[in-house]
Amino acid sequence: MISSTANPRSGQAQSASSRSGQGRLGVGERFAELGRRALDPKGIVVVLLIIILLAIVVLNPSFAEPGSLMRFIQRVAPIAIVAIGQYFVIVSGEFDLSMGAVVTAQVMTVGHLVGADESKTVPVLFILVGIGILVGLVNGLATTLLRVPSFIVTLGTMLVIHGAIMWWTGGVATSNPAQNFRQIGRGGFADIPLIDFIPYAVLILAAVILLAVWLSRRPFGRTLVAIGDNSAAATFAGTRVWWTKTSAFVISSLSATVAGVLLVGFAGVHPSVGQGYEFTAITAVVLGGVVLGGGRGTVLGALTGAFTLEALFTLLNFTAVPATMRDAIQGAIIIAAVAYSGVVFARRRRRGRTPTSTDSLTTSAETTPSTTPAGGDDAVRQ
Repeated sequence: MISSTANPRSGQAQSASSRSGQGRLGVGERFAELGRRALDPKGIVVVLLIIILLAIVVLNPSFAEPGSLMRFIQRVAPIAIVAIGQYFVIVSGEFDLSMGAVVTAQVMTVGHLVGADESKTVPVLFILVGIGILVGLVNGLATTLLRVPSFIVTLGTMLVIHGAIMWWTGGVATSNPAQNFRQIGRGGFADIPLIDFIPYAVLILAAVILLAVWLSRRPFGRTLVAIGDNSAAATFAGTRVWWTKTSAFVISSLSATVAGVLLVGFAGVHPSVGQGYEFTAITAVVLGGVVLGGGRGTVLGALTGAFTLEALFTLLNFTAVPATMRDAIQGAIIIAAVAYSGVVFARRRRRGRTPTSTDSLTTSAETTPSTTPAGGDDAVRQ
């Protein structure tokens, strides 16, 4: 009797001890997981952004005020939008070096076509969208159907656009366009409680982020990642690779168009506006953990990279580092980010924990019969 009653109590004590040990182990595992995420290429940029923002606040406490933060986001909006557009191209395994030239072309087009006539604002906006779509189609179709490397195609497009703009405008600045057009980039809603002012640029950026995240989670976005990871497997699975990649280039050019419209508001109309934006966008995307060559990365990672890069430039301004050092810093960031990502992914492969973003697609391609299935994105989902 005694032993029979003692055993249950002993068992309960052992069970409680086991649960306690599991709880302690669970906490340790959670901290270990947080540490791994912080050292991940997508996580370390968040840590870096927080550190840089804290350093800025220490040097300039007024930066933490809501109004200052809104102005900071307003400054980041154009490059963040361009980085998001560049993400869709890079994650598919391509490059778009024409984005800066597209920004310049759109800015100069506004300066020459709108002028002081406010009634031309809406028609010119439609013209800008048409230019963006045309450039994206040229880049995408030349890359996919003519099989010219995207680096060469977009480099050529950049030179053609830049030369055409210099010939058309003579390479000189024009007067600022009508005030209602400039308000898109510099205006906003005033007298907002707590925040005081919300720029239109911040709202446009929020809309672009929501649309980009939605696209990335749709079959289109997942197909882009699959193409970047294994284009041959995507083709065997019935995906229209040429159309999907061309759509990515169109998205990229349209994002440059939106950035150009915003830059007219607070940068004016000048041929230098937009120069170098393609490299800044690539830097932001790589810094955000998107892998050059495609197959890995997220929209939010590219967005975080853009904010981190602009925050770094803001910190350099506060520390009186010459603005001419920006190009050198961007180059160093690209090298460091690509090298770090390469080391991390190589270590994961050695441990047998390689991310499998497109395993289902690869498996379906390996088991595909000799007759290629049709159906585009539906085939990928299957």
